[in-house]
Amino acid sequence: MRIDPRTGKRYRMTERKDLDMTRKFLDRRILLGALGAIALLPSLAAAPAQAMTATEKAQVREVSNFFNSFRTLQGSFTQISPRGRVSTGRFYIAKPGRMRFEYTPPHPLVIVSDGTWVAIRNNAKDKVDYYPLSKTPLKMVLASRVDLLRDAKVQKVEQKDGLLVITLKAHDKSVPGQLQLIYDPQQKALRQWMVIDAQGRRTTISLSELQKDVELNARLFKVKRPGSGPKRRSKKQNFSAARR
Repeated sequence: MRIDPRTGKRYRMTERKDLDMTRKFLDRRILLGALGAIALLPSLAAAPAQAMTATEKAQVREVSNFFNSFRTLQGSFTQISPRGRVSTGRFYIAKPGRMRFEYTPPHPLVIVSDGTWVAIRNNAKDKVDYYPLSKTPLKMVLASRVDLLRDAKVQKVEQKDGLLVITLKAHDKSVPGQLQLIYDPQQKALRQWMVIDAQGRRTTISLSELQKDVELNARLFKVKRPGSGPKRRSKKQNFSAARR
């Protein structure tokens, strides 16, 4: 028998393996619930990508060009979870790699990427979880220069109701998850993105009120990196709504 340092409870070694697996599963669910774009759940068994036509390649390049048309981007978002729960908030992007999603209360989450780490703070539990940006699908669209044909596996290119739907997977097999980008070619703007988990459940983020190349305060993207000294979970230090 041993004692779990987190809970103080006694356990057998076989039980410890079950505890570790459960914690890993819960960590992944937290990340998916926080933001569809950075899901760490196993991806669907996607069919091999088919050879693209010249038209489809041009359409993928057009979406890449959208991401390359701004240095910073801010706007509002609406998230719909697989269970239909609706959350709203504001987002801020500063390339390369920096991002912030502030959910409207009472939703407790704030998500910040400083270009290296993605930190997810749960204000209700006063807890912060960290994930390497390089191990999330976000890295495909937060690069200083986005080239989806080069940096991702394009699984499918479709047109639905006048919108362009592109399904992507990362080349790196350690970055699970499928990312769908929904682009409006008439307005030349990204309307939605969607992440699909192993059970086919979809988390959708819809974007609105987009503003390009606005000046953003660097404090918006400040993250106290894991292992960088004593843990301090001050909301004011890393996760408060900084001045824009």
